[in-house]
Amino acid sequence: MKTVIESRHLVKNYGSLCAIDHLSFVVEEGEVFGLLGPNGAGKTTMIRVLNGILPREGGDVSVLGLDPQLQGDAIRQNTGVLTEAPALYERLSARDNLRFTGRMWGIPENELDRRVDDSLAMFDLIDRANDRVGGYSKGMKQRMALARALISRPPLLFLDEPTSGLDPESSRQVNSLIETLSQSGNHTVFLCTHLLHEAQRLCNRVAVIHQGRLLALGSPAELARDLFPEVRLTIGLARELPAGVLVDAARLDFVGEVSKGENQSLFIQIRDQAGVPALVAWLVENGAQICSVVAREVTLEDVYFTLQNRANGGEK
Repeated sequence: MKTVIESRHLVKNYGSLCAIDHLSFVVEEGEVFGLLGPNGAGKTTMIRVLNGILPREGGDVSVLGLDPQLQGDAIRQNTGVLTEAPALYERLSARDNLRFTGRMWGIPENELDRRVDDSLAMFDLIDRANDRVGGYSKGMKQRMALARALISRPPLLFLDEPTSGLDPESSRQVNSLIETLSQSGNHTVFLCTHLLHEAQRLCNRVAVIHQGRLLALGSPAELARDLFPEVRLTIGLARELPAGVLVDAARLDFVGEVSKGENQSLFIQIRDQAGVPALVAWLVENGAQICSVVAREVTLEDVYFTLQNRANGGEK
């Protein structure tokens, strides 16, 4: 697989403040790569460094095979950037916004109108194409900004909090568009966000950062397994088990915590997924009438807050 972005021990300072602290990661072609962290963690700074807007103080960076610090213009000719504030020309119509941007990118006039119409249709703006953008809702402006970022058909797209402040319907539309872009195979998406449920849905891999430092890197599923290898089960029973059976269950080698829940249910933590069949078989042999076995899913939110809490000096 082709590498689109490679950061090796990247350092970016603002005076005495280290905004990016020896950050290393690789982004592969065609993936949605998420950079996750709280406000002030260095996400927007990272986008600016990768696009050659800001210089770095240390480390090596390659974007599309180019050095942003030396070849920023060439990189920006092949990237689209959506910032949290779209910064559209609000006195112009959507069509004129796109035509202006297309001319800035050097799109030939004989192709420009078709490219503009395709972009308006893709982002469901064709019916309002001739209206001033200043009269658009925030969701429409965000879709308009995405259309503008994609008018040049860049192979690499940077999205900085693309759904910030949007209502649920507009957020869903923007996320669906990101999914469509990634599934087309023609775009690599670098996504900065603090909305963890969106990152879990959209991202192939994520990097979790804290004060510019890398805390973890991998797919959401990989990070969940690494951080929470144990499996937490809720087992529904037809009738309550004797207390002695629960004591014996807690002594099994592959079992951790055992506790009783409501409505004759059990909460049991086991070492890993492979222990589930053995636990169910043991309970049945000891008189359990099992109605259901449900494993609690470890979410990206669980992973994120555990990592951030540890970075802040907590245990979990």
